[in-house]
Amino acid sequence: MQIKKRQLTYLQKEGLRGYLFISPWVIGFLFFTFVPMLASLYLAFTDYNALSPPNFIGVDNFRRMVNMDSRRFFGSLRVTFTYVFTLVPLRLSFALLLAVVLNRGYKGIGLFRTIFYVPSLLGGSVAIAILWRQIFGSFGLVNALLGVIGIESNTAWTNHPSTAMPIITLLGIWQFGASMLIFLAGLKQIPSSYYEAARIDGANKSSLFLRITLPCLSPVILFNLVMQTINAFRAFNEAFLITGGGPFDSTLFYGLFIYQHAFIHLNMGYASALSWVMLLIISIFAAIIFMTSSNWVYYENK
Repeated sequence: MQIKKRQLTYLQKEGLRGYLFISPWVIGFLFFTFVPMLASLYLAFTDYNALSPPNFIGVDNFRRMVNMDSRRFFGSLRVTFTYVFTLVPLRLSFALLLAVVLNRGYKGIGLFRTIFYVPSLLGGSVAIAILWRQIFGSFGLVNALLGVIGIESNTAWTNHPSTAMPIITLLGIWQFGASMLIFLAGLKQIPSSYYEAARIDGANKSSLFLRITLPCLSPVILFNLVMQTINAFRAFNEAFLITGGGPFDSTLFYGLFIYQHAFIHLNMGYASALSWVMLLIISIFAAIIFMTSSNWVYYENK
């Protein structure tokens, strides 16, 4: 009985240590995420300008989205959906391609892995966004290169509705490093015996990739797909710093739309309602991905 009592006490101490170590995250989550979320849920049903007490108005903010503000509301959704459905497949495809190449044991491959990862560290910064805007500006690097090959141009590419979104999407694709490293980690976990057995059976490189690499990597693809989809829906910095949502709202991301109402027009209640709509949309897309994953994700222990 004494031994059991000592073991229980030891386990309790271990549990307390564990709670102690996770307490900074728990406290941070409660005070900086959970409580603000509850506050925004309440504010979503109020008329609140951050300068006077909130006035409860029921579902009027949600009616406003589809009635008075329908053009910009649905326009920002269209822009965001276009960005997500373009960026996520291209970024993941590019990251997977480079991961496969960098997984080979070439000399100095570690240096190339580091070089390819750097854009993910820098790409979301203010400095890179401003630099990107200058590169595609009237007197930027793109027009200078066009001048070298005999094409004179003084076009500000970020100020044209047909080119502004592709430029922002290109910046997003350039930030593929994090997904690439996760793919690399997944490739390292695939047993080499699978490939050896397949080669003995006469499989070529495309068959090895389609029938071994992709199925074994499918859980990692699922993780990257969910995370990159969520991040793409939350895009803000690129449009805010490069185009400001223009020209003619062609790059008005939903996150930027929320920011404008919250911090420029001080419609905090309406911005809170918009935020909860975005949370619902992201949740629906994440649920769809998980529900369909059973058809294409392979788990070795199943």
